[in-house]
Amino acid sequence: MTELHAETARRAIVEHTRRLAESVAAAGPDAEVPTAPKWTTADLVAHVGQTQNWVAELIERRVTDPARLPTEMAVLPTDPGAWPAWLSESAQRVASACSDDALDAPVFNAAGDERSGTRFWLSSMLNEAVVHGFDAASAADRPADVDAGIAAALIGNHLAMLTSPTWAMQRPESAHALRGTGQTLQWRATDVADGAGAWFVERLPDGATWRPGTRQADVTVTGPARSLLLVLTRRLPLTGREATDLTVEGDTGLAQHWLDHTAHASN
Repeated sequence: MTELHAETARRAIVEHTRRLAESVAAAGPDAEVPTAPKWTTADLVAHVGQTQNWVAELIERRVTDPARLPTEMAVLPTDPGAWPAWLSESAQRVASACSDDALDAPVFNAAGDERSGTRFWLSSMLNEAVVHGFDAASAADRPADVDAGIAAALIGNHLAMLTSPTWAMQRPESAHALRGTGQTLQWRATDVADGAGAWFVERLPDGATWRPGTRQADVTVTGPARSLLLVLTRRLPLTGREATDLTVEGDTGLAQHWLDHTAHASN
């Protein structure tokens, strides 16, 4: 999986959290979030800030035992005017926790894959800031730009989560639905070199797998990395007016089935 340079990821967490705070201020503290049904902008702020603080504490304490994970969550300020500073502090805290010295330190990895715990959480926190930043922008009817390289790295992270050793334990219905008899899906970014902008998924009886690269597939979805990320994270539809910069060739139903069964718990 292609990973961003750690400093790029750290800066992006801070920047996208700042944009999220600006969008929330523009939308208002109780605005509904169209891309995250049943959530308000206050829910977004609480979720992102609390998660960043929780992860920062986990890394700062070098927690390796899941039985010793942090049990208390940071408290969201009651005054919405204090939210931007609160989010800035949480983003800076988690970015600092993911320092170069901590990148390969022993830390609990919730995916159970080959990444170090800190590298796993660094990608996860970037995903939170970018995707929920899009949610906040949607609530405020503001544009939400995502660098193609960052979007591509987060697509790899997304697929790594869905095929990780712990996904079947955490989301058994999803893992079961993603099994197959050899069906294949190709996701390809038009604005990223194929070495880092193409993802091939195969659905096998034992579970789904993915690997980088371009291969013949039952369905191929092509478009900008930002759009692919937002479709894969269920923020934009696969087809229709809002997804006009994506091209789907082959079995559209197969791609839609994948999307319908890959929601994270917090979606």
